[in-house]
Amino acid sequence: MSEVVEQLRQVLPPEALVTDPDRMESYRYDRAMFCPAGMPLAVVLARETAHVQAAVRVANEFGVPIVPQGARSGLSGAANALDGCIVISLEKMDRILAIEPVDRYVVTQPGAYNAVLSRAVAEHGLFYPPDPSSWEFCSIGGNLSTNSGGLCCVKYGVTTDYVLGLEVVLADGRVLRTGRKTVKGVAGYDLAKLIVGSEGTLGIITEATLMLRPAAAKPRTMAALFADGVEAGNAILEIIRSGVSLSLLEIMDRTTIQAVNKYKRMDLPEEAGAMLIAQSDAGGEAGAADVAAVAKLCRDQGALECIEAEDDAEGEMLLEGRRVALTALEQLGTTMIDDVAVPRSRLAEFIGRLEELSADLDITIGVLGHAGDGNMHPTVVFDQTDPAQAERAQQAFEQVMAIGLELGGTITGEHGVGVLKRTWLAEEIGPVALDVHRAIKAALDPKNLLNPGKIVAD
Repeated sequence: MSEVVEQLRQVLPPEALVTDPDRMESYRYDRAMFCPAGMPLAVVLARETAHVQAAVRVANEFGVPIVPQGARSGLSGAANALDGCIVISLEKMDRILAIEPVDRYVVTQPGAYNAVLSRAVAEHGLFYPPDPSSWEFCSIGGNLSTNSGGLCCVKYGVTTDYVLGLEVVLADGRVLRTGRKTVKGVAGYDLAKLIVGSEGTLGIITEATLMLRPAAAKPRTMAALFADGVEAGNAILEIIRSGVSLSLLEIMDRTTIQAVNKYKRMDLPEEAGAMLIAQSDAGGEAGAADVAAVAKLCRDQGALECIEAEDDAEGEMLLEGRRVALTALEQLGTTMIDDVAVPRSRLAEFIGRLEELSADLDITIGVLGHAGDGNMHPTVVFDQTDPAQAERAQQAFEQVMAIGLELGGTITGEHGVGVLKRTWLAEEIGPVALDVHRAIKAALDPKNLLNPGKIVAD
């Protein structure tokens, strides 16, 4: 192992290599709970693609596992280090390289934060829609690696829908450039889409070309309060059935509302069992009509109250409450955050099953998520020092995924598989798909060095 470190010293500048155990400690894990994390042999703080190539070639020569990392904001353990691995951190590769207003794309390094990139393109009258709730502290590379979604998915889709091209360092150190900068292009296999969502198991993304849209109109925002989550779920079904085009439709239950109020000292209505937040960015009279239509649909489904934001600031306040919801729940205790997506027609039933599960196991479950696309984040909150409660929390976390699959859903809508949901992936996709996953992995990474043990078990 000392030989590996010495070789890294020879091919990397001093500032790009970390071997001090105290400094490496923070590079051991992401934000997922209960996922194993080892101590790396070294951490490479890459500043350019050549640094990534150099580290990968050393790892390939000596057969050392590699764990790519972005902002370590993930929730599945995909960025967790392995004992004796080389962590390759992309956090220093955070430059936005080009913004092309006419061709409507941005070229960026993977370490740029989502919010930073979004604000940069907005200065050119452009819009990058994928916006995870963690956009202030998650990186574009991590978004690409897990195919993140966000609050705007109901109208604009997820990360992969905006990927034009990628630069990727392969397991042997070669650089793959795939994709295009044109509006259309179908030359060869769509390798960019293969890499997106692969969680660093097929290659390390070092540059991305992302499609942009013209800036949207200022949104109109409203909130609807319901007695319970099932009534809110029924309203969601009717909103989707109506065909109204919303740019955002989110849900928070009473547990989540109370946590947000306590964390951010907001004044969200705690008397409600659930709250929907809806936005339309259609602009002008069309946006106002969308919001009015949603309000009527919610009242018809028994909403206690419907409130339209009086101005942009009030609308932003509502969104801020939703964005900080997971962090707010973390203040109540240890959390296990699920990421189940179900068909929207089954959403009310899913919410009802979660309420029953919480009562049956006597465990707190904060229910929140992207109601408009059915991607929910039930968050189990518990006292980690209480063994019995921790055991019930684990049961609840597992049963949430079982319920999601039973209702025709998926175990992850945007957080990825990592190690946290590896066994459940097999349950969802079956043995033939698992074989295909392993065949693709073996073709691109025959030595199994890139993030081994993530997504699919070795």
